[in-house]
Amino acid sequence: MRIHEVTPQKGSTKRRRRIGRGISGGQGASGGFGMRGQKSRSGTGTKAGFEGGQMPLYRRVPKLKHFPLVNPSYYTIINVSKLNSLPANTEVTLESLMEVGLITSNDGPLKVLGNGELSIALTVKAAGFTKSAKAKIEAAGGSCQDLSQPSPAPTDSE
Repeated sequence: MRIHEVTPQKGSTKRRRRIGRGISGGQGASGGFGMRGQKSRSGTGTKAGFEGGQMPLYRRVPKLKHFPLVNPSYYTIINVSKLNSLPANTEVTLESLMEVGLITSNDGPLKVLGNGELSIALTVKAAGFTKSAKAKIEAAGGSCQDLSQPSPAPTDSE
């Protein structure tokens, strides 16, 4: 068998429609595109989602309420009340909390929430703090270091 002898199976191909070749062809005159209008013109078609100038659905939808966030941010959260079990003056990070066992899974950067009371001074390094959590940590004599904010660059003052 040679390449020029290969043909499709019988019945697997259909002959193409010959548009606009007279009335006997069945698709003469307007060629199945109707009389007039945008969809009968050559080079027809609008881009996907075009609604005739009306604001298209894909641009309207995110402005409405209750749609999911496209790029949600996930945090590993812990409440201030859980930090009471740590010894005083320790440095609290996501890694240290996982070693102690207060946090069991790493779901993203650490965020400290302000539920509960704190009675010991701690140095907390996290990607985020709620206002109440920051106030409670500092009121107990501790300090908060926000890891999401880049630390200010040292200036050369001579």
